[in-house]
Formats: sequence, structure tokens, C-alpha cells
Amino acid sequence: MFFKTIKVIFSLLLVLLITLNLFIVLSGRFYLYKGITNTYLVGKTGPSIYDLRLFPYSKISSTKKSVKAIRQNDFILPLKYDSIFEELDTKAFLVFKSDTMIYERYWGEHNKDTVSNSFSVAKTLVSILVGVAIKEGYINSIDDPVSMYFSEFSNSLNSNLTLRHLLSMSSGLDWDESGKNPFSDNAESYYGSDLRGLIMRKKIKNIPGKMFRYQSGNTQLLAYVIESATGKDLTKYAEEKIWRKIGLEHDLFWSLDKEDGDEKAFCCIYATARDYAKLGLLLLNKGVYNNEQIIPEWYYNEMVSPQNLITLDGTSNYRYGLHIWTYLDPKGKVNYCRGMRGQYIITIPKENIVIVRLGAKSKKRIRVSNNDFDEISLKLGHSPDLFDYINLAKLIASEY
Repeated sequence: MFFKTIKVIFSLLLVLLITLNLFIVLSGRFYLYKGITNTYLVGKTGPSIYDLRLFPYSKISSTKKSVKAIRQNDFILPLKYDSIFEELDTKAFLVFKSDTMIYERYWGEHNKDTVSNSFSVAKTLVSILVGVAIKEGYINSIDDPVSMYFSEFSNSLNSNLTLRHLLSMSSGLDWDESGKNPFSDNAESYYGSDLRGLIMRKKIKNIPGKMFRYQSGNTQLLAYVIESATGKDLTKYAEEKIWRKIGLEHDLFWSLDKEDGDEKAFCCIYATARDYAKLGLLLLNKGVYNNEQIIPEWYYNEMVSPQNLITLDGTSNYRYGLHIWTYLDPKGKVNYCRGMRGQYIITIPKENIVIVRLGAKSKKRIRVSNNDFDEISLKLGHSPDLFDYINLAKLIASEY
């Protein structure tokens, strides 16, 4: 009986394996081989912050520039926050007051030299590069039509698409955004090997500039616009215009879709918590670093202004600018970069605070139907853990 049961199970697994292979081959979804091998077969359900070695990558070498005036961690973390950090598998939490790091803590094997996946935090860097390219005259305006750069977007609804629509996540692109669905465009873009082909096959299915719909394909297309306009690959342009100027304490990496391929611009920068903080300091200071206006001030102001759009839940957009999140806190506006599983670079300009939080989990976003301009509606689309990190950072800063 036992051996008969084993035989039945084995036969079912064999049929399942054959069926899966047939589906992959017939559908052309060959990326599923890499995705399944590196998730389900190793006990994972999706991408990890430690996926660097799974893919080819470009590299920006360290400039050996450390963060300023590090203080010893003499702040005693309240038990409430210890519990939150443990629940969400936090790996790093840093707080800066002005340009000084006043708190730094790591968990597990993660330390100051560990690089981890930015996920969608990378999107904000791509937006910054658009602003720099405009400043340098490579791009005329954020209202340039995408068809100026790619003829694939010159027909039908595609011809209405502008860089602003991509930056504000209102392109109307036919794109399935999901971090869990293995058949989504996100899964193919993460595990696949032909990002450019995937993006250029996409069409606009809804009128651009109306609806806020978060889609990673928008960022990838923006990256191709930057490369087309500047004649430089994304890593080199970012190195020259951003990272060399703000300095890197550790080598930085950017995942590619294949050897000598395209950067996964929508995600997948690998950097240390301290180097992510430097990007936060650049944003805190409205694009200025070491007295140089790296990001045009007008562009920074546009970035952090919520765009006039309607969200999928029917509410007005108070939460998103040009590839950066905004929380209109009555006590002082908060601007932040956010990546899957709770990667954060948070800036609080009124308090002169920068927060970096890295980890493996985040809480579900706040969703309600009320569209009144009150404290609840202002929190729509933000994760509750964001407010925990803000409150803790303010508490730490108050003792600095």
C-alpha cells in the first residue's frame, strides 16, 4: 500500500512537471524556469533582498567616502519598536539629523557592509536622472512625448504618452503589476532576459494622465528614454551624475537582465544602508550635495508634488509625485522612496531627518473609501509601518 501511494504521488508529480514544461514552452514564458528554481524550489515565495548573485550586474566602485560624524548608539529602543522590527524582519535602521548619523542598528548577519536589494527605491533614482538629463539639455521637458525617443509609441493612444505620464504612474500602460503572480509582467521583468523586448511590445490601453496606477514598466521605459537621450547606459550616467558626487562607502551593483544587458531600472540596485542614506540626504537638501545643485530645484519641487490624478480606489491622489511617495502630514510633509518588502528612504524636511529602513517584510497599505481631506485619507496608500519609523526617528532625534 505504501509503495502504491508513493507510485501514485510520483506519477502525479511527473504529469505536473510535464504539463508545466509544455505550458512554459508553448507560452514562451521561459523566465519561469529561473523564477521557479530560485523561489518555490528553495522555499521562497518571491524575490528577496539578497538576490544579487542570481543575475548579472553592473558595478559602481566605492569612493571610500564614509558618512559624517557617526555617534555611538546610546538610544535605548522602546519595547514597542523592538517588537515591530522583529515582526517585520528588519535588517537595518538608520537615522540622520541633518548630515549626521545619530542612530544605526542592524539585525542578523546584515551589517554596514551588506548590500541589499532596493526594489522600487530605484525608481526614484531614475526620476532624478530624468531631471539631470533635462538640466543638461538631453531631454527638453517632462512633457516630451515618448514618441520623440521611440517610434514604437507613435501610433494610437501611444502617441499621447509623455514622460510626465510615466513619472506620475498615469501612463495607462497595459502592464500587470504583481509581486506574487508568477505570470505577471513584473515576474517576467525580474526573472526574464529581454526587458527591452517586453517593454517595446507594450501598448497604452487607457488614456494617459487620468488614473494613478503603479506600474514598474513605466520606470523601465523611462530608463530607455534616458539612455536614448544621453547616449549613455543607465549605470554610467548614474555613476557620473549622482554616485560620484555624493560618494559611495561601498561598491554598488545594479542587476541586469542578461550579461552586458539592460539594468532592471524599476528595481534591483544593491547598496548598503549608509549609501542609501546618502541618496536620502540629497533629497532632504532639495537636490544639493556639497554645495552643488545636482537635481534642479524646480524639478525636485515637481517631484515631491502629488500629481492631479484619481487613484484606483476612486480617491484623489495625495500620495505620489514623480516617482516618489509623499505623505502630507499636517505636522510636516514627508517624502520617501519605497521598495517591496519594506525598503525605505524617508525624508522629513521640516525636522531635517533622513531614515533608512531595510528588511524582509512590510505591513499592508491603508485602504479606505473616504475621500475627505482629513488625516485618514491622507494616509491612503501608505503602509502603517511607515508611521512607526517616522515616530521612532523623531523620538531618537529629540534626544540628539
